[in-house]
Amino acid sequence: MRKLLSAALLLGLSLIAHAGEYTQYVNTAIGTGGHGHVFYGANVPFGLVQLGPTMVTRGWDWCSGYHVSDDVIIGFGHTHLSGTGIGDLGDIGLLPVVNDQEWSTTIDRRTERCVPGYYTVVTGDGIHAELTATVHAGMHRYTFPRGITPLLRLDLKQGIGWDKMYDSHFTQLSPTAVAGYRYSTGWAKDQRIYFYAEFSRPVEIVRQEGDSVAYLRAADGNTTADIMARVGISAVSIDAAKDNLHSELRGWNLKKVSEEADRAWDRELSRIRIETGNADDRTIFYTALYHTMTAPSEISDDGTASRRYTTFSLWDTYRAQMPLFTLIHRDRCKDIGDTFMSIFAMQGCLPVWHLWNNETDCMVGNPGVPVLADLVLKGLYPDKTEALRAMVATQMADGRGLRQLREYGYIPFDKDTTNETVAKGLEYALADWSVAQVAKQLGNTDQYSYFLNRSRSYTHYFDKRVDFMRGVDSKGQFRTSFNPFHSVHRFDDFTEGNAWQYTWLVPHDVHGLVGLFGSEKRFVKKLDSLFVVHGDLGKDASPDISGLIGEYAHGNEPSHHIIYMYNYVGAPAKAAPLLRRVYREMYHNAPDGLSGNEDVGQMSAWYVISACGLYQVEPAGGKFIIGSPLFGKASLSVGDGRTFTVVAKDNSDKNIFIQRATLNGKPYTKSYISYNDIVSGGTLELQMGPKPSRWGTAKTDRP
Repeated sequence: MRKLLSAALLLGLSLIAHAGEYTQYVNTAIGTGGHGHVFYGANVPFGLVQLGPTMVTRGWDWCSGYHVSDDVIIGFGHTHLSGTGIGDLGDIGLLPVVNDQEWSTTIDRRTERCVPGYYTVVTGDGIHAELTATVHAGMHRYTFPRGITPLLRLDLKQGIGWDKMYDSHFTQLSPTAVAGYRYSTGWAKDQRIYFYAEFSRPVEIVRQEGDSVAYLRAADGNTTADIMARVGISAVSIDAAKDNLHSELRGWNLKKVSEEADRAWDRELSRIRIETGNADDRTIFYTALYHTMTAPSEISDDGTASRRYTTFSLWDTYRAQMPLFTLIHRDRCKDIGDTFMSIFAMQGCLPVWHLWNNETDCMVGNPGVPVLADLVLKGLYPDKTEALRAMVATQMADGRGLRQLREYGYIPFDKDTTNETVAKGLEYALADWSVAQVAKQLGNTDQYSYFLNRSRSYTHYFDKRVDFMRGVDSKGQFRTSFNPFHSVHRFDDFTEGNAWQYTWLVPHDVHGLVGLFGSEKRFVKKLDSLFVVHGDLGKDASPDISGLIGEYAHGNEPSHHIIYMYNYVGAPAKAAPLLRRVYREMYHNAPDGLSGNEDVGQMSAWYVISACGLYQVEPAGGKFIIGSPLFGKASLSVGDGRTFTVVAKDNSDKNIFIQRATLNGKPYTKSYISYNDIVSGGTLELQMGPKPSRWGTAKTDRP
């Protein structure tokens, strides 16, 4: 066994050694511990296949199918989620076993390695597993101990979390090919996946459990050779899965495929180039950038006219991940917009949380609206009229509190049956504002006026007596019992948060929110308090309220814009130390390296864009706030051969305050920068220093 482990490790390391210029800095283990819930395995950027170990779901921290504290696996599944708070997928599992009664095995942590596009481990049975992937296909190699005939368990029953198979079927089409489908219900109520698998050696079914499990044994009698599998998947049909496989995987050279995956990741990671002498910061950054490209995933089949995507965690990602895409993935933005419009045509509203052709309606508000509006306003989606029609229809629907919003001008807690009315109302308000901006751009004055007015509905929830957002009933009375610290998950006025966190969820009208406080001084005093107060959240609080600095909760998305609000009141120097604190305290080069769920790229996207010195607060349109960059230099490839570079001269852990700035060599005094200035290319140079300055404080220089 010791010799086998040594050989296996050498084989794995020989593949790992070709890591590219940027992939060498990715630590895929970040987020596999704690509550990170990240995917751990082999995939390519935006790939539909995420091939990796699947464990028995033992609780919330197994939502991705993997947690570093565990060592028991039930298969290597071809689909996974990354960073979600609900488990699903885990489809089409293969598990190398030594007998046809075995349904799980352990993995030897000493042998486990994972780099972008490649995963390897030795199981408790001494079987060396290697995995790599393309967009729609996965490749496996299993090396068994000498003298043992290779045996694989094909499992269509297993899934992750809520997922339950309700129908499946497989057929052996030839000595080396098996195909079938798996239909399941869970978070995605009706998920359908088809597969076509080929094996490097003839196999025979030695035992099966109905149409969901088959034990496939190598049938050529050779006990010294490994066995490989190539598996294509599709959301459409077995034939499409077969076509995907044959167009993306030719031959059986796993090393070559993994090298191609590494190059694909390296190309995408090179879209942002940073300069830093801190090795951990570099690793955290490129791992974060890697995590932003796990999803959305290309669900359209290979060779289709345009790409369509799935896995949209929009309540999270509209805040930073999607704005990041408009900077460095402009080439994908029209396809994302087309995907949204296809979903609208299918379900009559824009996506909320879309998963494998299913609307989960997870989370509150209509987060697809600001994302599509952002694409339109930035010139990244050309069919503006149809986009506006979809946004208006989505915001004028009847369900999920929208009818009450139209009737009362806000959502009363005594007229809504599902709670979380303040969170709903605030999310709808920012979506309304986004619609208004598109209507304005298209010259539709009636829709502009209507939605702009409705975007101010947030004012109904603000209680000036206590300076907090609160639940309001149909008579305009605030809820009588009120504790701004207290949170009851899914049964109070907020969503995964409390009044301290939700009072600031007005990113579309920060100055309007300041006006509710009565003065900038009072606003700043309250905002200062957010980062120092402490209180009892209560025993029923959501576990998502994490990463706390006072009551600022970086581990959950509603807080992500808050620090940047200081720029709106001429106090960027107050933001700088807080941003640096978040960089250092909420992100680490370790398995428990995230302060909350990865949330399909948002937690990492906040770090990526913030560490470059920028952040989009307003939900659509592209005004990026200038923060406190972590690196001396960050260059973003913004498309068409152009590069936008942020240079932070004399940057250090002490020199965190911007003293002065230039844009393309000319003095620049504003504490924000437009999207057009960024994507036009150029250089923003910031002189950093150890003390606050007057830069960005004048009213004319504020966002």
